Amino acid sequence: MSQSQQPQSRVADAIYEEHIPGASHWSLVVPAGHLLTVTDLEGGANASMLFYNPNNLLERYNAPDTLKGQHTFKLTQGHCLYSDMGRIFCSIVSDDTGWVDSVGGVANKQKVLDKWGARDYQGDHNNWLQNGYDSLLVEVAKYGLGKRDLAANINIFSKVASDDQGDLNFVEQHSKAGDSVGLRFEMDTLVIISTCPHPMNPSSEYPNLPVLLSVSKAAPVADDDLCVNLCGENSRGFENNRRYQCQHGHTHTVGA
Repeated sequence: MSQSQQPQSRVADAIYEEHIPGASHWSLVVPAGHLLTVTDLEGGANASMLFYNPNNLLERYNAPDTLKGQHTFKLTQGHCLYSDMGRIFCSIVSDDTGWVDSVGGVANKQKVLDKWGARDYQGDHNNWLQNGYDSLLVEVAKYGLGKRDLAANINIFSKVASDDQGDLNFVEQHSKAGDSVGLRFEMDTLVIISTCPHPMNPSSEYPNLPVLLSVSKAAPVADDDLCVNLCGENSRGFENNRRYQCQHGHTHTVGA
């Protein structure tokens, strides 16, 4: 993509941007006190994400603790994403979609084959059909991680809801072009992202949809912050972060 074709950022004060094509993977370390804005450029995108502590890769995103501690099935503005050490990687400070999928996971090679057929890189080059599992696996391998390190992920821009019978259903057209989700990072975090399609997407054509990542400086966390005060568990999570950051010389704390 030429410079003139690059999409315009929705974040005026962005200090870093990256256009991630569909069916791709990327990673970056977002420092504490910064905001990562993920934007759906065309509508219908999916951004599968995992989170790790770059200073201790054994600490990673914990989906069960994140959901049960905040008494929720969906994730949206006000919710925090927890590590398995009881600390908060990031807070969802904005969400145009109103629902971030927390349970759908990612598709593997067989599911993509069954749903959309076979295309490989050797024969189809950039038009091959990548799957979310292998996409994430390739990206975490850059940091010495492997299959056992792939925890449950979140899927930004996707919604999976239950019906009256308790069955889970993928909600089509959930995200529109220009929708964004803002993640404020409360500790230094390694972010792994894949833009492969959601495993439950019923589209007859393989969805190949891009997203834009924008990093900017976040405003200090105020005492009346929505994410801090959503529930008692979040207040404790921020206190765990404060203690951890004091040990490591960081200063991004509530009321800073």
